[in-house]
Amino acid sequence: MVDESTARLGYAHFLERVLIDEDTLRARVAALGAQISADYADKTPLLICLLRGGVMFMTDLSRSLTIPHHLDFMAVSSYGVGARVTRGQPRITLDLNTDIRARHVLLVEDIVDSGHTVDHVLRMLQTRDPASLKVCVLLDKPSRREVYVPITYRGFEIPDVFVFGYGLDLDEYFRNLPFIGVVKQELL
Repeated sequence: MVDESTARLGYAHFLERVLIDEDTLRARVAALGAQISADYADKTPLLICLLRGGVMFMTDLSRSLTIPHHLDFMAVSSYGVGARVTRGQPRITLDLNTDIRARHVLLVEDIVDSGHTVDHVLRMLQTRDPASLKVCVLLDKPSRREVYVPITYRGFEIPDVFVFGYGLDLDEYFRNLPFIGVVKQELL
């Protein structure tokens, strides 16, 4: 577990290797933005970011879109500080401010591993009668999938490693890194 004193050692203390560098991230997010802009050319999608991990991705994705769109945010608790695996049923801790009825909704998430969180959110959003509901995920870890998640837009498929940076935290630290790194196995 990372605490303030170990966080002061810096991210390099925890970094095994850079999995996805800043330039590769930037290029892939731009490509996703172009694809989404083409697919929603005649629509005004509502992008819903799952906080907090997805905020960096959503911000860059939004800037890459060439179409009118709206943003909203949700917070879902499924891990907790210090947890390395989901701890059961996700719960909504911050709900939308926007009515999604008849809207084209794109759920933007940082990472999908077991699939439970995204599945839970999709089921809940579907009850609100959106015109369409799709998923855009930066990182997909299919080897950990327990629940099917219909991913329409995928940034990267990654192996079963614990990652941090670019919005993803290591016990709430290091979200600000411009790359995605792998945590040293011995520190988990």
